[in-house]
Amino acid sequence: MSLTLSEYADTLAERDLIWPQVLPPRPVKAKPSIALLKGIRVVMWDVYGTLLRTTDGGFTLFPNPEVRLQVALEKTILEFNMWNSMYRKPGPPWQSMMPQYRDYVERVAMVPTKLKGDFTDVDLVSVWKAILDRLFDKDYKYDQGVYGNEEQLSEKIAYFFHCNLQATEARAGAARAMTDLAEVGVTQGLLADGQSFTFVQLVHALKKQGLVKPIHEIIRTDATLLSHQMAIRKPSQSLFQRAVEQLEVMGVAPEQALHVSCRLPTDLAPAKAVGMKTALLVSEKTGLEAPADLIKDPQSRPDRLLTDITQITSVVQSD
Repeated sequence: MSLTLSEYADTLAERDLIWPQVLPPRPVKAKPSIALLKGIRVVMWDVYGTLLRTTDGGFTLFPNPEVRLQVALEKTILEFNMWNSMYRKPGPPWQSMMPQYRDYVERVAMVPTKLKGDFTDVDLVSVWKAILDRLFDKDYKYDQGVYGNEEQLSEKIAYFFHCNLQATEARAGAARAMTDLAEVGVTQGLLADGQSFTFVQLVHALKKQGLVKPIHEIIRTDATLLSHQMAIRKPSQSLFQRAVEQLEVMGVAPEQALHVSCRLPTDLAPAKAVGMKTALLVSEKTGLEAPADLIKDPQSRPDRLLTDITQITSVVQSD
């Protein structure tokens, strides 16, 4: 039987590999607003930029500077022995792969959404599956006992590639904050732009920070919605409406849910528009998106402001 994505991630962690590192946070001057919000039953976390710090402040497929993309492609080609099955041109391997990668990402991004007001999400796994299809045309071989079928292989490649493309680490205090909420009986989920590997990436980062409690006792799948599941990304109206529908199945009204993110325009403003309570995380400059006009507008202004993620336990407490 092939490795699960989580098991594969474990094997990578055991190897002496060099991964990119997130730069130290640049502090922001802000005054917290952490009074208790009564009636909150569910906390829905954003992931990239909020629970996970990234070099770019959020999830990206085209980092700046571009050399990071070159390095990630080069490492991926080497890791999965792709070079002999590639349509090669003179120069380093990444130069042959780069146009394919850009082309497939752009093709997916151009697929129209079903509803007006939604934004297409790019599934990185489908991008690598398309690249693999070209490799198979030139008799590409891999270890199915380790990587599984083509879909499972594509997911593992996407995970490895993204770990080299974007440095990620759990935000300071994230494991503690989530554990403390779980211990007082507060339901937690995710509402975020994310890939099929995002959950595994998050769990591994939290474990590095000392998370001991089993993740299924902290994050509920029925309170979680990632963009790849609907092929649309924030601030798509349908994404937030689906989140509300999931809450209703749980018997939770929108105003009983708190969405936590460092981005006001794409995350918290649309969450508030569907009736959720919101908390803006202002703990560093990278990734923070909080325009003054949205802060002042009662229709979009966050209900609470956190300068440290552990302050969530002051805002949300069990009944």
